[in-house]
Amino acid sequence: MSRSVGIVVPAYRPDVAQLRTYVTAIDEYLDPETIVVELDAPKRDVPERLADLPARIETVPYRRGKGAAVTAGFETLSTDVLVFADADGSTPVDSLAEVVSSVVDGGADLAVGSRRHPDAAVASHQTFARRFLGDAFAWLAGRLLDVSLYDYQCGAKAIDADAWGQVRRHIYEPGFAWDVELVAMAGALDLRVVEVPIAWEDRPGSTVSPVRDSVALFRALLAARHRAKQLSNDRLHTAIAARREDPTALVERDR
Repeated sequence: MSRSVGIVVPAYRPDVAQLRTYVTAIDEYLDPETIVVELDAPKRDVPERLADLPARIETVPYRRGKGAAVTAGFETLSTDVLVFADADGSTPVDSLAEVVSSVVDGGADLAVGSRRHPDAAVASHQTFARRFLGDAFAWLAGRLLDVSLYDYQCGAKAIDADAWGQVRRHIYEPGFAWDVELVAMAGALDLRVVEVPIAWEDRPGSTVSPVRDSVALFRALLAARHRAKQLSNDRLHTAIAARREDPTALVERDR
């Protein structure tokens, strides 16, 4: 029996023409049951310009962060497989389909698109600074987490709905660090994580700051490692957690 697919596209001040093209391509190529565009702080006319897309447009008047937007979108889906793709279209729809197929076919609980995999096809690269910092982060994450990947932050991931049900209450990061936390929690829960090499093209206009967000990612990586160890019943990290106030999971926060 075919498994249903829902796709969330988080968007903050997007290039409207680019977003329209990408969502239309997703709909035509993947034919998902549902596409949800989670739109943060849009300019006045943007929701109207997207209204005719084959997608449900959800808006909030402020910037929640990528992770909070994806989580909010996932929580509205009732499909068998939950997917997210960054709004800039850096992951072509045929590559996104390969990520989705890894979960639809039952080969993985979580499929992670990868720009840094040796078999990935990168059409145009990030700046040297972003590429260097990204490589350094991936190297460090691979040594601190139970799941070793070439790329944790690529904007294309798919997860089985049952697996999402297991990890959702352990996700706290509202911003770009959401990706690495998702992988860390999946590993701590012994879910099957696979890395899927993709075709990828860097898009200009990223809202990621190489320095500011790299520092935030490093802090989030340490926090994700701590929570993953705690979830795996590590005695030291459980003792540390007992001395701290419990944070609020994204699914428990107001939209």
